[in-house]
Amino acid sequence: MAFVDVFNGDADGICALTQLRLAQPRESLLVTGVKRDIELLSRVSAGTGDEVTVLDVSLDKNRDDVVRLLAAGAWVFYVDHHYAGEQPVHPGYSSIINEAADVCTSLLVNGHLKNRYAAWAVVGAFGDNLNKSAEIIAKSLQLEEAQLRQLENLGTYMNYNGYGEKVEDLLFAPEELFGLVSRYASPLEFIEDGKAHYTRLAEGYEADMARASATRAESATETAALFILPDQPWARRVGGVYSNDLANLNPGRAHAVLTEKSTGHYLVSVRAPMHNKRGADELCRRFPTGGGRAAAAGINDLPPQRLAEFWQQFQSQYAQ
Repeated sequence: MAFVDVFNGDADGICALTQLRLAQPRESLLVTGVKRDIELLSRVSAGTGDEVTVLDVSLDKNRDDVVRLLAAGAWVFYVDHHYAGEQPVHPGYSSIINEAADVCTSLLVNGHLKNRYAAWAVVGAFGDNLNKSAEIIAKSLQLEEAQLRQLENLGTYMNYNGYGEKVEDLLFAPEELFGLVSRYASPLEFIEDGKAHYTRLAEGYEADMARASATRAESATETAALFILPDQPWARRVGGVYSNDLANLNPGRAHAVLTEKSTGHYLVSVRAPMHNKRGADELCRRFPTGGGRAAAAGINDLPPQRLAEFWQQFQSQYAQ
């Protein structure tokens, strides 16, 4: 029997797996990548009796490989909050999938484990920009305000670390960051004991965000704004968290942050208005390589000749 853990390389995926492996320690093969590398199950080979755990990647993007693994005799446990589509019906398949806008995978795992490692769920939720959900869970922990802000910062930094066109763009490879944080039952212990790693994340985030904040909107209306970042490692790292920051600063407006790629195409991050968390996934799925969830979604490869079409549909999606 072999164990395989498949997880998104962002804060939510890492925090979800951290909770599970603190509760159920095991030696497993780790399969992950940058945040937008979501068709991860194509890299998994498993057979009779093997157990595959999948966290924070869309079932819709991995369904064929789930079916393949089940047919080969593997057991698959799937936890996610993105658009799923039709789920497999098979005795070897079990899932916890909830596409609600105020839910993330770390929160689903927290419910599964009955709040056993709730502080890590708080970090994951903050990382996914679900601040209200994070604060609700955090109430049971009786944290001081400074400690809560530390968890918020850690979630932001871990999420920031997941963005990039390739792993080499990141400060830490996702499996490396998981190995560092998953040693600690509490994220506050990691912040204190792993101060050098935490500081590296914090300083990278602050430097990259300072560059991004100097960017002016390429196009903007009262309800939608589009920003374009250059083909640079700092821009690839910061695109997603910069989108979150824009959404928090302008809660009544939808935002799209496009990052230029070496091919001349764009990587797209979309955030629905904070006061109306809907439609981001629907919009992005109209374009090849698009997907996500209602509040936050993206397109992995938008050709420049479709930029005008994207902007038009983006405006229409959030015109009211």
